[in-house]
This record gives sequence, C-alpha cells and structure tokens, in this order.
Amino acid sequence: MELRHLEYFVAVADERSFTRAAARLHVVQSGVSAAVKALERELGAPLLERTSKRVALTDAGTALLPRARATLDAARAARDAVDEVRGGLRGSLRIGTLTSVGLIDVPALLGSFHRAHPDVTMHLTVSTRGSLGLTDALADGSLDLAFVSVPGRAPAGAHIRQLLTVPLELVVPAGHRLAGSAECRIEDLVDEPFVDFPLGYGNRTVVDRAFVAAGVQRRVAVEVIDIGTGASFVRHGLGVAMLPRFAVREEILRRNSGQAECMVATTPSDTGGTSVLGLDLLTVTGADLDWPLGVATSAVRAPSAAARALLALIGDHLRQ
Repeated sequence: MELRHLEYFVAVADERSFTRAAARLHVVQSGVSAAVKALERELGAPLLERTSKRVALTDAGTALLPRARATLDAARAARDAVDEVRGGLRGSLRIGTLTSVGLIDVPALLGSFHRAHPDVTMHLTVSTRGSLGLTDALADGSLDLAFVSVPGRAPAGAHIRQLLTVPLELVVPAGHRLAGSAECRIEDLVDEPFVDFPLGYGNRTVVDRAFVAAGVQRRVAVEVIDIGTGASFVRHGLGVAMLPRFAVREEILRRNSGQAECMVATTPSDTGGTSVLGLDLLTVTGADLDWPLGVATSAVRAPSAAARALLALIGDHLRQ
C-alpha cells in the first residue's frame, strides 16, 4: 500500500468525482482511477461505487476514510519535522472560509503567508452550509483550519479561537416605517419579512437566538448565502435584514465600482439614524446581536507546521 494510493482515494472521496480529484491532484484521471483500483485489489473490497452520475463511498470506503486521513496526517507530520529542521515549510494547507469575512483582509493575510512560505500550496474552500459545514470538514479531516462564525460553544471536533466580534444592525430600505429612526426593539419587528441566511450560518444563529430570547417569532422570506448581497435584497424591498455594517459597505462598493469614496458615504438622518445611499441602519436595543469571527482547527488532530505558521500570522495581523 502506497501513500499515493491513499492520497488519491481521499481526494476522490472528498470530491465525489474522479475528474475533480484529478484536477485537485494535478494528475491525469486515468492515474487516479488506477491508484484507487490498486488499493481496492490490495484490500480485497470495493471502496467506491461508480455510476455515470455519481461516485459514492461503500461501507468499506467509509470505514477506510478516517484511517486513510490519519495515515496521511502522520506522514505529513513526519515531513513537517524534517522541513522545520531544514528551515522551510512545504506541503499544502487546506483553508475554509466564509463567502465574505469582512473583518479580516484574507487575501492580504494569505499573500503575506505566501511570501514567507512560498513552498506551501494553499487550497481555499467555501461551504454552502456556512460555518457548520466548515467545522464538519475540520472534524472529518478535509480542512486544516477555517475562518468561522460560531456563537457560543464550539461543536464537537473543532477548537475555535475567537478573533473579533461586530454588532449586527437592522438594515431597512428607504421609505420603510422604521427608516430614519436611530434604534428599535426586537418587539418592533413582529411580522417583518427577513432576508437572512440558512441554518448553520453564524449570523443566522445570532439573530435566531436573539428573537427566541425575546419571545418573538419572525419570518424569513428570502435566504441568501453571500453576506455581501444581503443589503441588495433589502434595497429592492424583499425584506429587512440584520447585517454587519461592512456588508452594507460592500454592497455600496458593488453598485459604485471604481468609486471608493462611496463605500463610506453615510449621512445622519433627521432623527439620529444612519442612512447609506437608500438604506437605513438602526441599532436594535435590548438584544445580544454580537456576531463573532474566529479561526477553527480540528480538536482531534494536531495542526500541521504550515497551519501553526498561519495561525501565528493571524495573531500578528490582528495585533497590527
């Protein structure tokens, strides 16, 4: 049994596709197929069910996957130990991120990491299941670390270091009954249609908990998965939303591409609220609406040398 066989098997299991696995590994598809077949022959059991439409794990494949990951992790740790003695980092780093982080300039952060460690290949992943999907990927070993928003206790299998928090504010369209107000209460939002995110996203969890704590029901009329587009849906009258202020600024920038000054074009309203080019932002009083951003690692696997280096850089980035 070769490490390469296990690596190819894990890639196919993650991607659920021989074609995507080959692209991820930068090899030809026939090489991936041959390696998996060799592994199946050696183990004496089929590991994958192949049809014209999908690739799925068999029971044997499901049993092998966590052990294959553990074996590859052990081999990577051995390489890391040698690389650290030699004074350089190599290998790959699998990073999960949200569709829009906002509070941290992720491209700038990863650019600094690349300049310091050019031999580390980085793979970025966004989960359509939000932070819940990212922490699940950490638990099953398909990610090394992830930027997540998880209010409260970390889920099983993940360790989370909270980095920053930002308040969510109520965003309403111009002409809304609350437009121009400086603040409101959750009780004022009964029967309002909301633009929000699917279950599993951190900001959805924060807002759901706040309404439950207030004993107020709410209706989510539209679900989106990109926080940067939430304000646009509000602008077009599809509901109100609880968003961090940076998400409203992103929407303004998108509408005014090339006019950076419009990012922060805000004006006070006559009654003390904030108006941002057709959207009004209000503070919601008497509710815990702090939205956290953290970096998560596996609680059952030690981070690689490359992951530890990136975690240290994140700490330096925040201190600066």
